[in-house]
Amino acid sequence: MRPEPCRRTLRRLAASLALVALPVMPVRAAAAAPGGVPDRPAAAASRGTVPGPDAVRPEAIERVRAWNREAFERYEAGEVARALALFRRAAAEGDASARYNVAVIRLRDESRAVPLEAALAMLRASARAGFAPAQHMLATMLETGRHLPSSQPEATGWYARAAEQGLTDAQLALATQYYLGRGVARDYARAAHWYRRAADGGDVGAQYLIASMYEKGLGVPQDLRAALEWYSVAARQGDEAARGLARALADRIARERDF
Repeated sequence: MRPEPCRRTLRRLAASLALVALPVMPVRAAAAAPGGVPDRPAAAASRGTVPGPDAVRPEAIERVRAWNREAFERYEAGEVARALALFRRAAAEGDASARYNVAVIRLRDESRAVPLEAALAMLRASARAGFAPAQHMLATMLETGRHLPSSQPEATGWYARAAEQGLTDAQLALATQYYLGRGVARDYARAAHWYRRAADGGDVGAQYLIASMYEKGLGVPQDLRAALEWYSVAARQGDEAARGLARALADRIARERDF
């Protein structure tokens, strides 16, 4: 019997519509509310932004950073209109994170100063520039058909770009695309690879799933000790189902050893 992705894990495939502020380190996005929008934004940055035709000119870098910093502070203070104006300045200079934030504010429906089509264009521009949170958000919208025509193959491609940059939520989503064969041929070995990457990144749902795959030998050689290790890791993060499975598997290993 194949392990099914738990509901908690599948919920994490919703869009990560979280604001980012440079140059802070990545943090986990806030828990998603219905519709995939977090209850509140989370300050996060991707180190995966790469130079391109939209890259900020060297002479504009410092003022763009200042605008982004002030914009996020204004947003946190509830001054959405002022924050949006500052993010738009930075976006006009070609900053990928600012373009993402402009799109987020519009898609959270916190301001309609930017037309929806313009916000979606900014999101795509940010994703093309290599900004991992934008790639993940775009992928989720393409997966779910939210504001964009659904395209599983395109969603999988964007998840892959973000996953390669180390974004844990994208690694989890990409694994599930391979697990279920959505937009790509079903491939349990690749699913296991990306669940393992997400598990290494601390995602408890991925830890549970890679444990299950090791237990069943699905996509990986059966390895009960590896399964026990990952169930135990998930259990230490508070996953009660993993805790019960870890106990049962430890008993099984002990019986087989004593037999």
